[in-house]
Amino acid sequence: MRPYLGLAVIFGFYALGELVSSYLNLPVPGSVLGMLFLLFALLGGAVKLEWVENEAEFLVKNMSILFIPPGVGIVAYLGLIRTQILPISVALVLSFIVTLFVTSKTVEVLRR
Repeated sequence: MRPYLGLAVIFGFYALGELVSSYLNLPVPGSVLGMLFLLFALLGGAVKLEWVENEAEFLVKNMSILFIPPGVGIVAYLGLIRTQILPISVALVLSFIVTLFVTSKTVEVLRR
């Protein structure tokens, strides 16, 4: 019965995030909102870590399976990707540089 509780909590917060995102017409994905709601529930003590720990570890360990659909999508739209390779490459490089910079500054602030 315990695995069902963990999955119900995780998917419940996912559904809550999706509902809030669609109802309020927010530009933030519902899955991200659901993760934030779950984080705040864990930090606030409304949800116990033991309830979701095993199921979350299972999902993280098997995360590579979740990348199969995007991989198939890339293959399916390879022609479109080829025509837009320059904007895609620029966006990837710039986002990498920004992420690297923000991460390094965050680490500097946290280490002080």
